[in-house]
Amino acid sequence: MPSSYRSIFSAPGTRGFSAAGLLGRLPFAMLGIGVVTMVSQLTGRYGLAGALAATLAAAEAVAGPQIARLADRYGQRRVLRPATLVAATGIAGLLVCAQRGAPEWTLFVFAVAGGCMPGVGAMVRARWAAILRGSPRALHTAHAWESIMDELCFIVGPVVSIGLSTAWFPEAGPLLAGVFLVAGVLWLTAQRATEPVPQPRERHVRGGALRSPGLRVLVATFVATGAIFGAVDVVTVAFAEERGHKAAASLVLAGYAGGSCLAGMVFGLVHVKGPPARGWVVGVGVMALSMIPLQLAGNLPFLAVALFVSGLSVAPTMVSTMALVEAHVPRSKLTEGMSWTTTGLAVGVALGASTAGRVVDEAGPRAGYAVPAVAGALAAAVAFLGYRRLREPVTVRGGHGPDERRPYRHDEQDRVA
Repeated sequence: MPSSYRSIFSAPGTRGFSAAGLLGRLPFAMLGIGVVTMVSQLTGRYGLAGALAATLAAAEAVAGPQIARLADRYGQRRVLRPATLVAATGIAGLLVCAQRGAPEWTLFVFAVAGGCMPGVGAMVRARWAAILRGSPRALHTAHAWESIMDELCFIVGPVVSIGLSTAWFPEAGPLLAGVFLVAGVLWLTAQRATEPVPQPRERHVRGGALRSPGLRVLVATFVATGAIFGAVDVVTVAFAEERGHKAAASLVLAGYAGGSCLAGMVFGLVHVKGPPARGWVVGVGVMALSMIPLQLAGNLPFLAVALFVSGLSVAPTMVSTMALVEAHVPRSKLTEGMSWTTTGLAVGVALGASTAGRVVDEAGPRAGYAVPAVAGALAAAVAFLGYRRLREPVTVRGGHGPDERRPYRHDEQDRVA
């Protein structure tokens, strides 16, 4: 492990909560694609599979920020465990109903409950922010490390989920996702020493984190970005099945995450100069352009290479996003602010998965890759139009009263990057 990464783990407890966060985040990479694989095997209907994946993601989008807001106020342990119980119950009900051929409406009811998963990634990043406060460069490395962990989840998760569901029984992938969720959250919340101290009521700024114009730009862009991810997942499974190698979809999607993981590892080792907002806009634009080669995919090897190259822009963009969230959101609402970006992704995944599923059913898998291309163009447009808001006065988190606002100087932005 490079020295920059080793240094951030010198603080007691950091290895433990990062490992627990990895386990607790695997369900986000496994559950949606596992449900798509399960339902398509049981019913042969990608439209229904995409709609259920979209329902899961939409429920995550609604519940995630509320869970994060409560965690900021009352502590992670008191909030995450009850939320996880609800989610685990929903996942179990969804699998039972799917296996027994229950009416479709029951699948959607349990999918809503199953989507009420706590945003474990935001909880882990909040712990890093509390421990490394005052060390911007170390925090940049920590965010890069967690982005690597995110992508590792999306390398391992789809492979395990699709592989189990196709080789063992259809419900195997989502079932294991539920087990990982419960185990990861219990492990994380058992580590009380690194849990951020809940902010007193008097330190909470009125209103939600979305009062920040900069955060609204980030979330809106991430809706379109999530649509890229959701559509790519659904269409790639259908594309691989059309060519008689459905299980290979997990390897192709792992390559997509692998490109992001590699780029994130390198990005965490460099000191990026210039405003984070500028690098973020460039990253979103590159991500959008990388969707164009997918329109030319005629076989799985070409698709795998195209998605690997596309993935190179993902993790650096995510790391820049976390720096911008910290700059634009009050400390008392940091977990909520980070959760809102995840929510934006979840909403986008819902829209992308649902839309792509319908396009695949009506026009075939190759036509389905037009969905992430359109989503990428929308993401780039929103990021470009909102760039000025990200350069406007940002949050300076004081130690006592409500946070104040003042312009960020370029040298300060360089230190954050």
